Amino acid sequence: MESMELKKHLIDKIKKSENNHLLEEAYRLLELETQAIYKLNDEQKSAVAEAREQIKNGQVLTDDQANQEIDSWLKK
Repeated sequence: MESMELKKHLIDKIKKSENNHLLEEAYRLLELETQAIYKLNDEQKSAVAEAREQIKNGQVLTDDQANQEIDSWLKK
C-alpha cells in the first residue's frame, strides 16, 4: 500500500474509532517519530560499542540476575 493511500485509511479509521485507549496508543506511536535524536559523545559511543560486543559474545544477565545486582548496588 502506498504512503498516501495508507494515510487516508488511517485517517478514516481514526475518525470512526470510539476506542480511547486505541487512539491514545496510536498517538503515542506517532509521537515516537517526532522525538529528538540523541547525539552521543565518544565515551558514550564507546560504552554502547562495548555493550554490543558483550551481547554478541553472550555476556548477558537474566532478569533475575540483573535485579539481584541492582539490589546489591542499592544496599551500598
